[in-house]
Amino acid sequence: MGEILLPLIILCPLVASLVVSVSAGRMGACAIGTVACAGVGLSAVISVILSVMLLSGPATDALRVVLWPWMRIEGFSADIAFTLDRVSMVMILVVTIVGLLIHVYAAGYMRDDPGIARFFGCMTLFVAAMVVLVLASDLLCMFIGWEGVGLCSYLLIGFWYDDPANTAAARKAFYMTRMGDVALLCGLLLLATATGSLRMGTVLAAVTDGQLPPFSVNAAAALILVGALAKSAQIPFQTWLPDAMAGPTPTSALIHAATMVTAGVYLIARLHDLFAMAAPVMAFMAVLGALTLLMGACKALVQSDLKRILAWSTISQLGYMFLALGCGVWQAALFHLMTHAFFKALLFLTAGAVIMRAGHEQDIFRLGGLRHAMPGLTMAFVAGASALAGLPLVTAGFYSKEMILSGVWHVHFGLTREWGLSGHPLWGIALLGAFLTALYIFRCVFIVFCGKAGTRAVGRTSRLMSIPLGCLCVLSLSGGVIEMPDTLPRLHLFSALLDPGVPLSHADEPIWLVLAGAIVPLAGLGVAWVLWGRRVSVMREIPGQAAIIRPARDGRGMDVVYDRVFVQPLCLLVWLTRLDIADHAITGTGRLTRAASAGMFRARAGVVDMLAIRATGMARWADHLPGQFQNGRVRWYAAWIATGLCAGLAMVVLS
Repeated sequence: MGEILLPLIILCPLVASLVVSVSAGRMGACAIGTVACAGVGLSAVISVILSVMLLSGPATDALRVVLWPWMRIEGFSADIAFTLDRVSMVMILVVTIVGLLIHVYAAGYMRDDPGIARFFGCMTLFVAAMVVLVLASDLLCMFIGWEGVGLCSYLLIGFWYDDPANTAAARKAFYMTRMGDVALLCGLLLLATATGSLRMGTVLAAVTDGQLPPFSVNAAAALILVGALAKSAQIPFQTWLPDAMAGPTPTSALIHAATMVTAGVYLIARLHDLFAMAAPVMAFMAVLGALTLLMGACKALVQSDLKRILAWSTISQLGYMFLALGCGVWQAALFHLMTHAFFKALLFLTAGAVIMRAGHEQDIFRLGGLRHAMPGLTMAFVAGASALAGLPLVTAGFYSKEMILSGVWHVHFGLTREWGLSGHPLWGIALLGAFLTALYIFRCVFIVFCGKAGTRAVGRTSRLMSIPLGCLCVLSLSGGVIEMPDTLPRLHLFSALLDPGVPLSHADEPIWLVLAGAIVPLAGLGVAWVLWGRRVSVMREIPGQAAIIRPARDGRGMDVVYDRVFVQPLCLLVWLTRLDIADHAITGTGRLTRAASAGMFRARAGVVDMLAIRATGMARWADHLPGQFQNGRVRWYAAWIATGLCAGLAMVVLS
């Protein structure tokens, strides 16, 4: 039965995408939303059924289905094959269940948009591509889903293509993620050359058995990491994600919060055995994740656009996941991936409802006092903000973030035999990021929902949009109790689910470590209340706006670097190619050769003519000269004879 159900997880949203796309203009908005939600809903139901079947069997059991062989050549083979194990099970549940809630929300959000069929066609196609990415047991098959989600992201970011800014944002996302895709493909080709296969089991077995030289392992891990960094908008590829907020809000919730941007995290967690053999790459990943989470939090703190705040927040939280992956606690990264999908989808969807009822106003300083007009949305946003900040005990974000902090504290990077790196500085950066997270998200809460009233709210939030918000509220608050720190009741269901043989536990974890992770978010909340929560705010924005905030808010710093390093040299190359310097050089050489040849021909003709004329003249003169002597005068003949005779006698005498 499982062999039949597993492909249906992909087939259901794919068929829904085809039906919606082909019937564009022939179906009403309600019918289109129903078909799209039914396709993703069936996929979610099948995912739950297969998860129950998987969990009821042995801990090491996995469901594998080979649909058909893709290619067979000497030394290499690839299949269209899928595997459902405990790691992919977690991700597939997140993709389908959260995707279903977002589709239900989008059915109400997009009901008046004339392009609703195109929207849901791309959304359901995205879900199908993401499921292929997650379930693929062959890395080459996984690459199909990887490129599929990139294509759907491009189509959805530029959905409202009438605005040039939207199409520019879509192109930017497409180009930047393609750079990472090229690096990922190079890494896969390197593994295929070294192992003769791209089946995940074969590749990981070859790596752990030491069949690959260390250089190949490190090079392949580094290239795959570049692909993951680009897809997950980490330094230095982070600038495309805030601009991607140009798409509809359900797009932001599904693609840029819960699924696509976490594809890089999932890929590295899936290949954690490969990265475990590449210690320098792991250390670099951890440092880069720490810098990204700190940079994203600082950027979010100075934004005024509601959706851009959440976008930079997503980059920061993805930095936490990469920090955990770099420290080897991939279970914590997946746990935070799951809880982040809950509360970030909730925040984006709530923000979309707020923006819709506020006349599409997104500037937080023009909003205000909305808690009276939107009490339900206020509660939903506060629940998501609390989970994002990681308020202790009552939110899912606290448990997942605490799991990361605990893992980072205990890690030690053995880069060489003589030199290593402790995780304590990275733990300090992560703790500072937790403080900034609580500060910027509750700054947003206090400015938008408290204080002086700003934009007037109109209408009501439809029930179709409210139901997903209620479900996500429950998941954001209670979805993290399956994994608790050791200082609390020892409950490690999530880590035991992923890796039953080695549950993630730190029995010697000091209690102050948990207290620090609990107190810091509360401190951030307190500071945010002091600055923005009271009736009269201490400040509207952080001082130093002209010198610091505007460049940080615009996010143009990295864009300038990209322009100078990549764009301008490429434009120069294009300009040179358009001018076709080589063709001009060849053509000019030909012209010079022809001119030189013509000049030489003319010079040769002139010299030859002159020599011919002179030779003719000399011949005539030489012919005329003997005639001067043959004039018929006997006396001249006698004189010449006498002169010659005298000259001869003189020569004889003198000699």
